[in-house]
Amino acid sequence: MTPKLKNLTLAITLALGVGTITACANTSSSMSADSAKAEAESSAASNGKADNKVTISGTTTPFASEAIYFVMTDRFVDGDPSNNHEDQGGEFPTWQLPMEGPDGKKAYVGYMGGDLKGVLNNGDYIRDMGFTAVWMTPVLQNPNQSFSGDEQITFGGAFKDGGKTGYHGYWATNFYKADEHLISHDLSVKQYTTQMRESFGLKSVFDIVANHGTPSFTMPSDQPGYGEIYNAEGELVADHQNLAPEDLDPKNNPLHEFFHDYPDLVKLSNLNDQNPKVRDYLINSYLYWISQGADAFRIDTIRHVPHDFWREMSDRVRAEHPDFFMFGESFQYDANFIAQHTLPKNGAVSVLDFPMQEAMVKVFEKPLESDFATLADTLYLTHGPYNNPYDLTTFYDNHDMARINATDNGFINAHNWLFTVRGIPVVYQGSEIGFMRGTSEHEGNRNYFGQDNIDNAKSHAIAQALTKIAHVRKNTPALQRGLQFNLELAGHKAAFYRVLQSDSAQQTALVMLNKAEEPASFSIDEYMQAGTWTEQLSGETRELVSGDALTTSVPANGVQVWVREGALDSDALEAALIKQMSAQ
Repeated sequence: MTPKLKNLTLAITLALGVGTITACANTSSSMSADSAKAEAESSAASNGKADNKVTISGTTTPFASEAIYFVMTDRFVDGDPSNNHEDQGGEFPTWQLPMEGPDGKKAYVGYMGGDLKGVLNNGDYIRDMGFTAVWMTPVLQNPNQSFSGDEQITFGGAFKDGGKTGYHGYWATNFYKADEHLISHDLSVKQYTTQMRESFGLKSVFDIVANHGTPSFTMPSDQPGYGEIYNAEGELVADHQNLAPEDLDPKNNPLHEFFHDYPDLVKLSNLNDQNPKVRDYLINSYLYWISQGADAFRIDTIRHVPHDFWREMSDRVRAEHPDFFMFGESFQYDANFIAQHTLPKNGAVSVLDFPMQEAMVKVFEKPLESDFATLADTLYLTHGPYNNPYDLTTFYDNHDMARINATDNGFINAHNWLFTVRGIPVVYQGSEIGFMRGTSEHEGNRNYFGQDNIDNAKSHAIAQALTKIAHVRKNTPALQRGLQFNLELAGHKAAFYRVLQSDSAQQTALVMLNKAEEPASFSIDEYMQAGTWTEQLSGETRELVSGDALTTSVPANGVQVWVREGALDSDALEAALIKQMSAQ
């Protein structure tokens, strides 16, 4: 198989009576894409279409069927006030810690009370929106004081940690222990994941870190927890001792062995990923959290750790848990750069699709001034750098960047795109109501969402539209795993097929998007198949015969998804799909 096909799981199988010819991009077959295509076309011509079985899918990765709701646990819902620890920290308090901005605006760098029980209590809310998995920020134990070192963070500031707490979970002191702010006396992490799965059918995505621990130096006086790392038994195994990285002595001081002697991100400790002890400590912790119910991992700051670490980590994890899904945060907009993480030689870890995120902001913040064509190149449906673009996690904002500054219709259009194109959609908490739109991390992006907002969300236009299209994806295998074949991405209109032909499902979806403020007419005759087509949002049905076009009007800021069940009935479409697969 040629390298250009990479790991895209697109298979062409021809049943020939005396055997089969298969070109499958996730095998180690030596057949080239061109020769497979030539043999397929030759065999089809000589044997007749009735003898052919064509298997087409964008991916067979099971997790590609999921849709992910991203929760910053401390800022979601306070389900258990008894674990708030409002008096914790002494002279370095940890509760709320508001920062004042202009016009009465506030952002917070302390704990706000959200916990696992708050997420569990709203499992039905997340499920009913159409999501099937919840990614939550790290559950790990963090320091019990605010950080006294570094420059003081202020409203709207960035890359300063002074005065902040580990409410977000990314400042781990013990990679094996859950933070006391998140668990309850009657709800452990394992109980949480079990109940989410059994009560709501929701998988759990755990957020893991490998490149850093806590802020570890520049404190006026060393603080407990900061710079320290403890093992599963609660024993101290590493301590930065409030020393600058260049002052560490890892060769002579065992407590310094876990750290590099040079800095990386702000004042965070820089874990020595080349030390076998560190590798075992971290990788064994990841395996532990899988035993506690993690169904997938989101990997923080993946590009700050070399590929060989992730290869060892993924090999060890998947030796015990085959096909375990992982996606990393490589905060770069260069597809060729972030795609390196997805290659099997580097661990076959998928990534958050930052190039598409950047394009989505351009298109949907100002939908009336933008062009769907801006998004076309970010799909990488052919000649792309990714191992498999269909396994990327797609999003338009998160907790580490400004929330998208879109109107309600901008959000609706963004969701219509996100839940119909290739990739696994991820939506950040609050986006269903446009919560704190346009704000960055220290301007309100991470403000407490709360039960009142959740209780009122069902009446919000964004949430209502999101729920509809998310359920369409949830119930349409072609939107989850089907090959995407573009027909039109121009101006305010987009149209494309998603085609799935496999043993489990035979389905063609025709997606039509309109981001204009007035209805848009579509007439699709290119590769149109005869048969029954059903529009998934309205239930409308059309019976088409050979030569018919599917003509419809898509409402303003709307979407239609027309689905035809069954095997392909168009030689032209089949040939076009095979041609696209050979160029993947």
